[in-house]
Amino acid sequence: MAMRRSAGPALCVAAVLLAGACAPKTVPAAAVTAPRFPEFIRPAVPASYAETRAAQGFDRGWALLQSGDLEMAERELEGALTAVPAFYPADTALGYLALARKHAEAALPHFDRALARHQGDAAALVGQGQALLVLSRTADALAAFEAAVTADPSLVDVRRRVDVLKFQVLEQGLSRARAAVGAGRLDEAIAAYVDAIRRSPDSPFLYRELAGVERKKGDVDTALAHFRKAIALDPADAASSAQLGEILEEQRDFSGAARAYADALAVEPSADREDIVRRLEAVRTRADLARLPVDYRAIERANQLTRADLAALIGVRLGALLEGDARGDAALITDIRGHWAATWITAVARAGVMEPFSNHAFQPRTVVQRADLAQAAARLLARVDARRPGQAQAWASARTRFADLPPGHLAYPAASMAVAAGVMRTVGENSFQPSRAVTGAEGIDAIGRIAALAGLR
Repeated sequence: MAMRRSAGPALCVAAVLLAGACAPKTVPAAAVTAPRFPEFIRPAVPASYAETRAAQGFDRGWALLQSGDLEMAERELEGALTAVPAFYPADTALGYLALARKHAEAALPHFDRALARHQGDAAALVGQGQALLVLSRTADALAAFEAAVTADPSLVDVRRRVDVLKFQVLEQGLSRARAAVGAGRLDEAIAAYVDAIRRSPDSPFLYRELAGVERKKGDVDTALAHFRKAIALDPADAASSAQLGEILEEQRDFSGAARAYADALAVEPSADREDIVRRLEAVRTRADLARLPVDYRAIERANQLTRADLAALIGVRLGALLEGDARGDAALITDIRGHWAATWITAVARAGVMEPFSNHAFQPRTVVQRADLAQAAARLLARVDARRPGQAQAWASARTRFADLPPGHLAYPAASMAVAAGVMRTVGENSFQPSRAVTGAEGIDAIGRIAALAGLR
C-alpha cells in the first residue's frame, strides 16, 4: 500500500518531465543593437493580434532577422503564419527575409499577400518597392514607394528615394520616347511622352517635344494645344513659340503666326533667328493682305489690271509716297461712291499719280495699258527721288530704245524712265507694247519694284 501511494507522485513527476521534453522550445528574442537590415520597415502588429502566439512569434522572428539569423527567423515567422494565416505582418516579414537572401522574385508574393489582406500597409509597400527595384521594374517600384509615403508620411528616407526614382524614371521614359521618334514609332513615342508628363506635369520641354511628335504625325490641333501649354509653363520657351508660329502660318492664321514669331524673337537669340525674322516679315505682309478686300486679293490672278486695281496696289504698297501736296479736284470724282477701292482711288488722285478724266470720272473698271502703268510709275519714281535724291535724274535722262515706241511718242518719256529704273521690262525684240493690257501679276511686280527703290519693302 505504501509503495502504491509513493508511485503516484513519481509517475506525475515523470509525466511532467516527459511533457517538458516534448513541448516546443521557445527561442528568446535576440537583443538587436545594430540591425543588419536598417532599410527594412518593421510591420506594425494590429491591436487585435496583440499578445497572441502569432504576435509573439513575429516579434522573435523579426529580431532574429535583424540579427542575421535567417533560418531561425524563418522558422518563427512561418510558425506565426501557420498559427494565424491572416496574420499579414508575418507575410511581410517573410518577404523581407527573402530580400535578405537576395531572392527578390520570391519576396514579391509575400508582399502581395500582405497587401491583399491589408491594403495600404506601408511596410509591405516599401518591401514591394525594394523587390521591384532589384528586378529593374523601376516605374512599378516608384509607384509602390509613393503609395508607402502616402500611407505613412513619416517615411522620410523613402520620400527621398521617391524623388530620386522620379528623376530616373523620367529620364528612362524620355530616352524611350526619343528613341521611338528616331525609329519612326510615333504612337509609341507619344505614349512615352504622355507617361513622362504624368510624372512631371510642370516640365515645359516635355510638352514641346510631345507637340513636335504630334505635329509630325499630323495631329495639328493637339500639337497646338501642347505648344501653348509649354509656353504657358515657360513664357521664355522660344522654340515652342517658333513652332507655334509655323503651325498657325500653315493654317493661314497670319496674325496669330506673327504674334508667335515676335514672341520667339523677343525671348532670346537663337541659331535660326534670321529665319524667324524672315517668316515674321512674310506673315505680317500676309496678315495685312488678309485684312484687305477680296477684290484686292484677287488682283494677283487677274488677267487684266483695272484702274481701281492699280490705285489700290499703289495705296496699299506705296502709301508713304502719296503723302505731301494734295490736289483738290480729287474730291470731285463722280463714279467711285461705294466702290471697294474708293479710299485708294482718292489718295492716288490727290497725289496726282493717277488723275481723273476731264468729266471728273475715274473709270475704275477701265483696263490699264502698259503706257498707263508707265505714266503712273514715272510719277511715283519722281516721289521716290524726293525720299532718296539723286536717282530720278539718271532715270529721266536715259534714252531707252524701243522698237515700237519712238522718242517723239507721248508715252515715251514715262516708258523710258520706267524701264531705265527697272520697274518695267521690254517685251520680245526690245518692244514696249504701250497699248497691251497689263495683268494683275505685272502690276504687282512693278509696284513691288518701286517699293524696293523707295525703301518701303
